[in-house]
Amino acid sequence: MKNNYLESVKKQFAYYKMLGEKTFDQLEDKQIFWQTDPEANSIAIIVNHLWGNMKSRWTDFLSTDGEKTWRNRDLEFESVIKTRTELDEKWTDGWNCLFEALESINEDNFETEIYIRNQGHTVVEAINRQLAHYAYHIGQIVLIGRMLKGKEWKSLSIPKGESKGYNKEKFAKAKHKAHFTDEYLQKED
Repeated sequence: MKNNYLESVKKQFAYYKMLGEKTFDQLEDKQIFWQTDPEANSIAIIVNHLWGNMKSRWTDFLSTDGEKTWRNRDLEFESVIKTRTELDEKWTDGWNCLFEALESINEDNFETEIYIRNQGHTVVEAINRQLAHYAYHIGQIVLIGRMLKGKEWKSLSIPKGESKGYNKEKFAKAKHKAHFTDEYLQKED
């Protein structure tokens, strides 16, 4: 069960990473910095926050508190990222840190108590906490991208009006075991 959970959660994280990247791919550089107002978060600010959170939570995941003393969370919500290159670098760095930490989890350390701000979590609780947090922010990124692109937006899932055809194709296949992200992630390879 532990291995099934870890494989599933790796695919879930990869899926959300892909959703963010497919959104970035549709946007012009200036759009990643767009804000509805000065207090709102741009995509670049959200990425900066995700990066800071990922680096803090996943660095030494099994041995140190997830809220590192070197983290400056308040700065994460400032316009720190100035170019698409910086955005890509932080995005990649944060996700690499996360996936490396997930790869370090095994049968011998799966029962390790994980602390975030001195609050104890099981490994599953700590992972689920971050998966939900990142899904929340990736949803914001996708929504901003969708609003900015309007009719030019390329759907990241089943396009409007195509559910019937999609379901027909799915039900035409025999029942089988698969993770729902497989079809999306295989297109990336």
